[in-house]
Amino acid sequence: MQTPTPEIPAYGAGRHESASHSSGRGPACPEPGTGLLKAMSPGVVDFLFRQLVAGKPAEDLQWQQEGVSLAAQPEGAELARRLAETDLDALTPLELFHYVRAAQRLSDWAEELRRAAVGRYCGTP
Repeated sequence: MQTPTPEIPAYGAGRHESASHSSGRGPACPEPGTGLLKAMSPGVVDFLFRQLVAGKPAEDLQWQQEGVSLAAQPEGAELARRLAETDLDALTPLELFHYVRAAQRLSDWAEELRRAAVGRYCGTP
């Protein structure tokens, strides 16, 4: 004797009905492009997919082997150039975090240069 199994709809039970007949609430399932997926650029999604298919970890470790990382790059013109040439949409969340920290370090460094120059300009001869 075979036990009947209930059919599972492709989009969940009542997804379309709950979206059109909601009682002041939002749809039962979030729409595409919201939440975590909204924060991920197409480049990041593509990278993560390729890593998954290749059986590699989701974190990009290759950039750490290619030279000086942003975290280790000394403040100055080279760090400013690297930050200016970076495509933010292609960064993973971890890389974006390091990018923001490096930009803040560069900003602090430039502010110290400005303060030193103002102090020298306004100082007594």
